[in-house]
Amino acid sequence: MKVNYTFEQKETDSQNYYFYKNGFSVAELKKIELGVAKIEFQKATIVGGDVEKQRSSRIKWIPQSTEWWWLYEKLANYAKEANNSLWEFDLQSIPEQIQYTEYLGTNKGHYDWHADIGPGMLSQRKVSITVQLSHPDEYEGGDLELFRGGSMNGPFEKAERNQGCVFLFPSYTMHRVTPVTKGIRKSFVLWLGGGHYR
Repeated sequence: MKVNYTFEQKETDSQNYYFYKNGFSVAELKKIELGVAKIEFQKATIVGGDVEKQRSSRIKWIPQSTEWWWLYEKLANYAKEANNSLWEFDLQSIPEQIQYTEYLGTNKGHYDWHADIGPGMLSQRKVSITVQLSHPDEYEGGDLELFRGGSMNGPFEKAERNQGCVFLFPSYTMHRVTPVTKGIRKSFVLWLGGGHYR
């Protein structure tokens, strides 16, 4: 008789996502808007591939400074709760800055299918966070969609569009932002890092 020995391990929900529909108040969103206005825009990039085809957006980097520490702490606390509930990754730090992103309807702003992991520092990403800053009436299109298996023709999981919503998922999850056809979609993204998968 052939016997396979397996190590006992706790089961986790490794493909699921977590969200806080009202993660930020109106006052907090206004504070963010005023702070972001002081930072200059940069052109968005990707790791490898054709950036013009893959992504159309403009970004700003939010420094890990005293002014913004409350925001990093708030997002870290949300991530810890979600991680403890679903994934139990070995989270250790926030090695990167928050990325403020605008997708413009005039440019069909989008970000095609991708995962947030990759070589170098990107290999440490475990949890991805998106914060919805725009009111859903301010733009059309621009859905954040997750692919969790099945057909690449869909259906896909769509993130909540509520202003102030905090949406979290494992960084290895394939996701996209569909083209914005009208208005501007504004959001934050951030990644929490940890040890390598093992």
